[in-house]
Amino acid sequence: WWGVRLGPGCAFDGLPRFRRHPRSRIAIGARCVFRSSNVSNVIGVNHPCVVSTLKEGAEIDIGSCCGFSGIAIACAARIVLGENVRCGANTLITDTDWHTDDPRTGPDLAVNIEKGVWLGVNVTVLKGVTIGENTFVAAGSMVTHSLPANVVAGGVPARVLKELDER
Repeated sequence: WWGVRLGPGCAFDGLPRFRRHPRSRIAIGARCVFRSSNVSNVIGVNHPCVVSTLKEGAEIDIGSCCGFSGIAIACAARIVLGENVRCGANTLITDTDWHTDDPRTGPDLAVNIEKGVWLGVNVTVLKGVTIGENTFVAAGSMVTHSLPANVVAGGVPARVLKELDER
């Protein structure tokens, strides 16, 4: 599909949009679910799932068993999502400032979301961020810096609110 490497058993509710820049890579693991229909999630999906590479050499790697509802992933460098990552409706993940012709922007910086992370509805994850394994990010949060494993985080900008039992 559009040069996207798609693992077996992926499911689609509505039509997602994959945009792959030439000489870039999008790889999606097995059994991922993409909810793009505006009635596919009771919270409401504002737009279809959009997964895009923006530049030559950009790489998106999505682990198996991930779930997405109206997500937007935009990659100019590298974005990695581990296994079992859940992204609530209308989540945005990006590794770039987008307007590269503006001198106020900085370099593109990779994003790494480790396995078992859950991003609530309307979460934004910005460039240069790592979110540790099993972390939950509350609805409406903006993640501007890295978060450790096994915590609940929230706010604008997101900060650690509570530690979770590793079990």
